[in-house]
Amino acid sequence: MNVSRIALAGGVAASTVLLLAGTASAHVSVQPQGEAAKGGYATVNFKVPNERDNASTTKVEVNFPTDHPLASVMPQAVPGWDIEVTKSKLAKPLEMHGQKINEAVSKVTWTATGDKDERGIRPGDFQQFPLSIGQLPEDADQLVFKAIQTYDNKEVVRWIEEQKKGAEEPESPAPVLALTAPAAGEHGAAADAKGTGSGAQADKQTTAASDASASDTTARVLGIVGIVIGIAGVAFGVLAGRRRTA
Repeated sequence: MNVSRIALAGGVAASTVLLLAGTASAHVSVQPQGEAAKGGYATVNFKVPNERDNASTTKVEVNFPTDHPLASVMPQAVPGWDIEVTKSKLAKPLEMHGQKINEAVSKVTWTATGDKDERGIRPGDFQQFPLSIGQLPEDADQLVFKAIQTYDNKEVVRWIEEQKKGAEEPESPAPVLALTAPAAGEHGAAADAKGTGSGAQADKQTTAASDASASDTTARVLGIVGIVIGIAGVAFGVLAGRRRTA
């Protein structure tokens, strides 16, 4: 009886955990393909799940942060969706590749096309919306994007709540892109690639010498083994001849 109760309790607990995990993860999120390094460029995917059983998502708006504006935003085509990139003037121009940028992307909107019954993100599905973005800020650890999801029944869900430190996850959290440490400078990498006697070239020479030494050692071992086998064969032949003579 006790065993049955424990098993039942365990099953209920496991189901509850799975249910809560599914609920917590079913929101608009953003993830980089690889890393999103500070000061560099990245390709990111906005993942939009459909949380409704009787409606399809037909419009997705992603608003870009104003405290860290991004001058370069290029969307990748998504079949079945029209894309609109909205730019706004900056209060403080950005400097990018030696040029001043007076405007930056403030919003990207995806609108579903096609037949009403088949368009958009249908119940039980999700869609990813890829973007190439940059130049990422060097003085921030993350970027917060505020997203708005619209269903074909006119319902609008605003994923705009920012996570507060030490607090529980909000009901409608905004997508957050975590930034990693800056990538190594290209000059250092180029110097290593060219080599200066103690760099890559020296390593290549050392590797080549090691390979040559290993090959020479292998040849010597094989030669000795061949000699031993030959001597053993001669000795065997002599003994066999003596036995036949006897």
